Amino acid sequence: MSAADFWGNAERAQATVAELKGINAVLKPLEEALAAGRDLEALEELAREDDSLEAELVAETERLEQRVDALELASLLSGPHDQCDALVSIHARDGGTDANDWAEMLLRMYSAWAARHDCEVELLDRQDDAVAGIQSATVAIRGPSAYGYLKGETGIHRLVRISPFNAEGKRQTSFAAVDVAPEIADDDTEVEIRDEDVREDVFRASGAGGQHVNKTSSAIRLTHFPSGIVVQCQSERSQHKNRATAIKMLRARLARLAEERKEAEQLARYKQQPKTGFGSQIRNYFLHPDQRVKDQRTGHYVGSFQSVLDGDLDGFFDAYLRWKASGAAAAGDDA
Repeated sequence: MSAADFWGNAERAQATVAELKGINAVLKPLEEALAAGRDLEALEELAREDDSLEAELVAETERLEQRVDALELASLLSGPHDQCDALVSIHARDGGTDANDWAEMLLRMYSAWAARHDCEVELLDRQDDAVAGIQSATVAIRGPSAYGYLKGETGIHRLVRISPFNAEGKRQTSFAAVDVAPEIADDDTEVEIRDEDVREDVFRASGAGGQHVNKTSSAIRLTHFPSGIVVQCQSERSQHKNRATAIKMLRARLARLAEERKEAEQLARYKQQPKTGFGSQIRNYFLHPDQRVKDQRTGHYVGSFQSVLDGDLDGFFDAYLRWKASGAAAAGDDA
């Protein structure tokens, strides 16, 4: 980074800066934990001679335990793409207008989590509903190990509440599907996309009106025949930029699909395959009769619905990573 021509290639320079940020996210906490450990040893020796330091020793020990727990969690981000940025797609499912509104609430939730962790958010595609909310949206969340933390969000998210769109005030259940894929570099040779396997459709971008309406056919939709994956992008006015982003989205989905197949093959040998994936219900969010959020897989529970919607998702991410690691460990023990 100290080279004179470092910023000559802006894209490569940004990738290097992001890589450094990811390395520091691991090394700095490790260095701090090692330093705290040395300080704790010194404090322990002093506490043997001065009983008044016992309370401080206990407090410092608890703080070090928290640091070690955080490092242990970071060590679970060992998947092939866990250090990558994430592409998060949200689709409204059953529930009518409530589902469209719920999908937009989830979009704000993940954006709020990203803001809490100093991650960048870029809107790649958004399809607004005519009444409220969105039909679908895709955002890129870029930060240290973004995909590693967010990958467990793939699945169906269920909301139960008194519908604000129902004049009779009835309870409504609505569903939204979340899909998370790693953002793969263009030069990644592990994900090959052949031209003959992809159909490209060009169409006019749609939106709520005003500046969001594109008067030219710049939106791009790609259909990958072997996998059946369909992606689209209309965030830019340039057809060329939308095509490049759509290819990046397709590459990400293919990388995640390959990762899932590899995990499924490994776990199926020991009959340890957990029920996860794009079509599986993973979490319930309740606003009625009481407020709570509970993960179906890990059992992790939060009694504050609003705190979760405000981006407080770390507890769910931690529980998922430990749950996933325990399943892999069980498979290894059976072997």
